[in-house]
Amino acid sequence: MDFSLETVVVFITIVLTGLTAGLCFTWTNAITPGLGELDDLGFLQAFQQMNRAIINPTFIIVFFGPFIGNLLTIYLKYQSMDKAFWVFIGAAVLFMLGVVFVTLFKNVPLNDILDKTVLETASKTELAALRKNFENPWKQWHLVRTVGSFASFALLLFGLLLSNQTS
Repeated sequence: MDFSLETVVVFITIVLTGLTAGLCFTWTNAITPGLGELDDLGFLQAFQQMNRAIINPTFIIVFFGPFIGNLLTIYLKYQSMDKAFWVFIGAAVLFMLGVVFVTLFKNVPLNDILDKTVLETASKTELAALRKNFENPWKQWHLVRTVGSFASFALLLFGLLLSNQTS
Protein backbone atom coordinates (compact mmCIF):
# COMPACT_ATOMS: atom_id res chain seq x y z
CA MET A 1 0.00 0.00 0.00
CA ASP A 2 1.39 3.38 -0.95
CA PHE A 3 0.98 6.29 1.41
CA SER A 4 0.08 8.95 -1.11
CA LEU A 5 -1.94 12.02 -0.20
CA GLU A 6 -4.98 10.24 -1.64
CA THR A 7 -4.49 7.21 0.64
CA VAL A 8 -4.02 9.40 3.71
CA VAL A 9 -7.15 11.44 2.92
CA VAL A 10 -9.20 8.28 2.34
CA PHE A 11 -7.91 6.74 5.57
CA ILE A 12 -8.77 9.85 7.62
CA THR A 13 -12.20 10.02 5.96
CA ILE A 14 -12.82 6.36 6.79
CA VAL A 15 -11.85 6.89 10.43
CA LEU A 16 -14.04 9.97 10.83
CA THR A 17 -16.96 8.33 9.01
CA GLY A 18 -16.57 5.25 11.23
CA LEU A 19 -16.64 7.44 14.32
CA THR A 20 -19.78 9.16 13.04
CA ALA A 21 -21.41 5.80 12.29
CA GLY A 22 -20.48 4.59 15.78
CA LEU A 23 -21.90 7.72 17.36
CA CYS A 24 -25.13 7.35 15.40
CA PHE A 25 -25.36 3.64 16.21
CA THR A 26 -24.85 4.31 19.92
CA TRP A 27 -27.63 6.88 19.97
CA THR A 28 -29.94 4.54 18.04
CA ASN A 29 -29.07 1.44 20.02
CA ALA A 30 -28.70 2.70 23.58
CA ILE A 31 -29.23 6.39 24.23
CA THR A 32 -32.66 7.03 22.72
CA PRO A 33 -34.13 3.72 23.98
CA GLY A 34 -32.77 4.48 27.45
CA LEU A 35 -34.13 8.00 27.43
CA GLY A 36 -37.42 6.63 26.17
CA GLU A 37 -37.95 5.00 29.57
CA LEU A 38 -37.99 8.39 31.33
CA ASP A 39 -41.10 10.43 32.05
CA ASP A 40 -41.80 13.38 29.74
CA LEU A 41 -39.93 16.01 31.77
CA GLY A 42 -36.93 13.74 32.39
CA PHE A 43 -36.77 12.70 28.73
CA LEU A 44 -36.95 16.27 27.45
CA GLN A 45 -34.48 17.62 30.01
CA ALA A 46 -31.95 14.87 29.30
CA PHE A 47 -32.28 15.28 25.54
CA GLN A 48 -32.00 19.05 25.85
CA GLN A 49 -28.78 18.78 27.87
CA MET A 50 -27.21 16.19 25.57
CA ASN A 51 -28.02 18.30 22.52
CA ARG A 52 -26.28 21.23 24.17
CA ALA A 53 -23.27 19.22 25.32
CA ILE A 54 -22.62 17.49 21.99
CA ILE A 55 -21.91 20.75 20.17
CA ASN A 56 -18.17 20.92 20.79
CA PRO A 57 -15.00 21.00 18.66
CA THR A 58 -14.46 17.22 18.75
CA PHE A 59 -18.01 16.54 17.58
CA ILE A 60 -17.75 19.14 14.80
CA ILE A 61 -14.55 17.52 13.48
CA VAL A 62 -15.93 13.97 13.69
CA PHE A 63 -19.34 14.83 12.28
CA PHE A 64 -18.40 17.24 9.49
CA GLY A 65 -14.87 15.96 8.76
CA PRO A 66 -16.15 13.16 6.52
CA PHE A 67 -17.93 15.75 4.34
CA ILE A 68 -14.64 17.54 3.70
CA GLY A 69 -12.74 14.25 3.39
CA ASN A 70 -15.20 12.91 0.84
CA LEU A 71 -14.86 16.07 -1.26
CA LEU A 72 -11.06 15.84 -1.13
CA THR A 73 -11.16 12.16 -2.03
CA ILE A 74 -13.36 12.83 -5.06
CA TYR A 75 -11.05 15.67 -6.13
CA LEU A 76 -7.96 13.47 -5.78
CA LYS A 77 -9.58 10.48 -7.56
CA TYR A 78 -11.14 12.56 -10.35
CA GLN A 79 -8.21 12.07 -12.73
CA SER A 80 -8.49 8.29 -12.71
CA MET A 81 -12.29 7.95 -12.80
CA ASP A 82 -11.81 4.26 -12.06
CA LYS A 83 -14.30 2.01 -10.25
CA ALA A 84 -13.10 3.27 -6.87
CA PHE A 85 -13.89 6.86 -7.92
CA TRP A 86 -17.55 5.95 -8.42
CA VAL A 87 -17.67 4.06 -5.13
CA PHE A 88 -16.27 7.16 -3.39
CA ILE A 89 -18.93 9.27 -5.14
CA GLY A 90 -21.58 6.93 -3.69
CA ALA A 91 -20.06 7.19 -0.22
CA ALA A 92 -20.03 10.98 -0.45
CA VAL A 93 -23.63 11.18 -1.66
CA LEU A 94 -24.82 8.85 1.10
CA PHE A 95 -23.00 10.86 3.75
CA MET A 96 -24.16 14.20 2.35
CA LEU A 97 -27.81 13.27 1.96
CA GLY A 98 -28.20 10.67 4.71
CA VAL A 99 -26.18 12.40 7.40
CA VAL A 100 -25.43 16.08 6.75
CA PHE A 101 -28.73 17.10 5.09
CA VAL A 102 -30.86 15.03 7.47
CA THR A 103 -29.02 16.56 10.42
CA LEU A 104 -29.29 20.15 9.21
CA PHE A 105 -32.85 20.01 7.87
CA LYS A 106 -34.58 17.47 10.12
CA ASN A 107 -32.85 16.76 13.46
CA VAL A 108 -31.43 20.24 14.17
CA PRO A 109 -34.79 22.00 13.70
CA LEU A 110 -36.34 19.55 16.17
CA ASN A 111 -33.43 20.14 18.56
CA ASP A 112 -33.93 23.91 18.23
CA ILE A 113 -37.61 23.64 19.18
CA LEU A 114 -36.67 21.60 22.22
CA ASP A 115 -33.82 23.94 23.17
CA LYS A 116 -36.05 27.04 23.11
CA THR A 117 -38.61 25.48 25.44
CA VAL A 118 -38.40 26.28 29.14
CA LEU A 119 -39.29 22.81 30.33
CA GLU A 120 -39.53 23.60 34.03
CA THR A 121 -42.48 25.98 33.48
CA ALA A 122 -44.37 23.84 30.96
CA SER A 123 -47.49 21.97 32.02
CA LYS A 124 -47.71 18.19 31.89
CA THR A 125 -49.94 18.51 28.82
CA GLU A 126 -47.41 20.78 27.08
CA LEU A 127 -44.55 18.40 27.95
CA ALA A 128 -46.48 15.41 26.60
CA ALA A 129 -47.29 17.28 23.37
CA LEU A 130 -43.69 18.42 22.92
CA ARG A 131 -42.40 14.91 23.46
CA LYS A 132 -44.95 13.47 21.02
CA ASN A 133 -43.93 15.98 18.34
CA PHE A 134 -40.21 15.50 19.01
CA GLU A 135 -39.35 11.92 19.99
CA ASN A 136 -40.55 9.73 17.12
CA PRO A 137 -39.69 12.12 14.27
CA TRP A 138 -36.23 12.66 15.78
CA LYS A 139 -35.64 8.91 16.14
CA GLN A 140 -36.87 8.18 12.60
CA TRP A 141 -34.60 10.80 11.04
CA HIS A 142 -31.74 9.70 13.24
CA LEU A 143 -32.15 6.14 11.97
CA VAL A 144 -31.64 7.53 8.46
CA ARG A 145 -28.38 9.09 9.70
CA THR A 146 -27.31 5.80 11.26
CA VAL A 147 -27.91 3.83 8.06
CA GLY A 148 -26.42 6.58 5.88
CA SER A 149 -23.23 6.86 7.92
CA PHE A 150 -22.76 3.08 8.09
CA ALA A 151 -23.38 2.66 4.35
CA SER A 152 -20.96 5.49 3.58
CA PHE A 153 -18.36 3.88 5.86
CA ALA A 154 -18.76 0.52 4.11
CA LEU A 155 -18.45 2.11 0.67
CA LEU A 156 -15.31 3.98 1.71
CA LEU A 157 -13.73 0.71 2.83
CA PHE A 158 -14.75 -0.93 -0.43
CA GLY A 159 -13.38 2.02 -2.40
CA LEU A 160 -10.06 1.75 -0.58
CA LEU A 161 -9.87 -1.95 -1.46
CA LEU A 162 -10.63 -1.18 -5.10
CA SER A 163 -8.02 1.60 -5.14
CA ASN A 164 -5.38 -0.78 -3.87
CA GLN A 165 -6.23 -3.37 -6.53
CA THR A 166 -5.66 -0.89 -9.34
CA SER A 167 -2.47 0.65 -7.96
